[in-house]
Parts: sequence; structure tokens; C-alpha cells
Amino acid sequence: MELIPLSLRRLLLSCCALAGVLLPVPARSAICKTQAQLTGPQRDALSNFGHLVASDVQKGDTQALKAITLPAVAADFGGIAAAADDLKSLIQQATITVDSLYLLDATSEVAGQPRTDFFCGSPVVVMNLTDLPPGMYALVILHATGVPKPQQISLILAQGTDQRWLLGGLPPPRAMTENGHDGLWYWSSARRFAQKNMSWDAWFYYQTAAYTLDPIDFLSSPNLEKLQKEQEAVKPSNLPAATKPLALSANGATYQVVNVDTTSALGAYDLEVTYAPDPSQAAQLRDPPSARKQVTDVMTALLTLRPELQAAFHGIWVHANQGNDSLFSLELTMDQIATGSLTPPLTTPPAK
Repeated sequence: MELIPLSLRRLLLSCCALAGVLLPVPARSAICKTQAQLTGPQRDALSNFGHLVASDVQKGDTQALKAITLPAVAADFGGIAAAADDLKSLIQQATITVDSLYLLDATSEVAGQPRTDFFCGSPVVVMNLTDLPPGMYALVILHATGVPKPQQISLILAQGTDQRWLLGGLPPPRAMTENGHDGLWYWSSARRFAQKNMSWDAWFYYQTAAYTLDPIDFLSSPNLEKLQKEQEAVKPSNLPAATKPLALSANGATYQVVNVDTTSALGAYDLEVTYAPDPSQAAQLRDPPSARKQVTDVMTALLTLRPELQAAFHGIWVHANQGNDSLFSLELTMDQIATGSLTPPLTTPPAK
């Protein structure tokens, strides 16, 4: 059965997965088979199709990719074409291997069901899909390695009316490493920071671990749920948000920090900080020397508040934004940031 576009969007955007060991099994659920439970021909069909999609992406052949896409999705192909074009630059010279296969049998489901539950393997992984038409589906997870930024690629497949597998969705890929380290390294590092009560360091390292270990939002496992629980246990109470900014004071001024995250966009593992300048501060940002001093004051104030950040990050990249407009940005390494008001820097990074 062919999916209509709305159902496909719901499949990709409204799915969530929970570690099934913590959930009761409902009386009614669809059938999920993991890679180990598939027959040889089933594994070959899904694996071969996954390699075919990856090959088309590597070659930049969007017409060939469109030809193996569900007609309802191919009718509005711009999103997948753009995603494939972005992915090409990351994996063009990569070696593609199949990491995981899931066969999702919803052929016996009644049309119009608000939720379809899939219980996969042991330990059980649960996928809860909403508004899913009856049919056969699959999730193929590929690894693209041998390139500077190895990627995890998830493909959503569905069987067409002639029983052939067709591409139904190409979600954004997930990096397998961050700044040269994999998710397990960040997880173990986060635990060490947590043991030292360095909660901000631990929180962001757990966040990076989860991102690099989980290939797609609606797929989880008991191990990933354990990681999430460890992260929630160390969540700092003063993390900023747009609705609850963190006020930082420096040299008589107060700055409203609306977001703190991590980034490797400039090559190293940095802390990325965004603040919303008031009108007076925004005016100062028009003068480069004043702007540099203001942004450096934000960095210094943050390190005064959380000096342990010096141990975990290469530097800080600060953005002064008004709405969607960037007024000024600057990245400095930790040793470039003025430390006159700081406690002695922490110099022991997590073990490699």
C-alpha cells in the first residue's frame, strides 16, 4: 500500500521509541523483526536497497533516487533531494556498511488506528508510530566510514503495490564521532565529570554521547535510556533557555544568555553561547573594539560562574543575536579569555 504524504510526515516526525523493558506490552501490536530474526533473502533485499540508496546519494544521482522513492513522496521530492545533496558532501568517498535492519509488519493493522506499536528483539526496543496505514515498512541504518566525519544514515522504507521496497524518508544523518571521539568516550568522560560534581561538563558530554550513539530520534534501547537517566540526574538547575535566560554580570553590565550548547563547527570541541543584547549593548556592538570587549566579558562571566568549563572545552564561541539577526560573534580558546576574575583553571581533561 502506498503512503500518502501526510502519513509519511507523521511517520517521520511523530514517532517516538522507548526502551520496551519498562513498558507493558499491549494486547495488540504489529510485528517487528530485527536483523537476526530475518531470513537470508529478507536481509539481502533490505541491505541491497540500502546500498542502492547510498550509491545514488554518493553519485549525486537524484533522478535515480527519485525513481526508487514512493510515488506519493516523489511527487514532493524537494526535501529528499536537498537532504541527499547535503549528505553527498559528507559520504561521497565513504565505505558504506549495514549496521541494523528492522522489518516492521503492519499489514494486519486496521486502517485509521491512532497508534501502532512495534516490539523489536530482546532486550526489547519499542517503536510507537502514529497514523500508520496498513503495510510493510522497514528501517535500514547504514554506517558511512573512512571519511573525516563518519555518519549514521537512517532510511525509512515501505513496500509499494508490487511488493518492491521503495524509499519513504531520508531523515538527517547523525555523526558517529565528535571532534575525533565516539559516543562511548563522551559517555565515560561525562561519568567522570559527574563524579567530580562538574555538572555542566557532565551534562554537555552526556548530550554529545546521546547524539552520536542514537542514529534516529524514534529508535532507542535500554542502554540509551540508561544514558538519558544519567544525564537527567546531573542536569544543572541554571541552564539557560529563551524563556528563562541566564543573567551574567561583568563590569557593571548584565547579559541575558538564552542558549548554551556545544559545537565543532570551527574544528575543535567548543562551548557555543548565545545572548540577547539590550538596546544599549546592541549599539556598542557596532564598534568592533567595544564589541570584542563585550563578548569577551560574557565569556569571562560564564567562566567565573562555572570555572569547570575550562577543563572540558577548547574554547567558547559567543553569538550576540537579536531575534534571527546576528550582530556579532567571536570564538576564543580558553587560554585567550581574560582570567583575572577566575579561579585557577582546571587543566585535567577527561582521559582519552
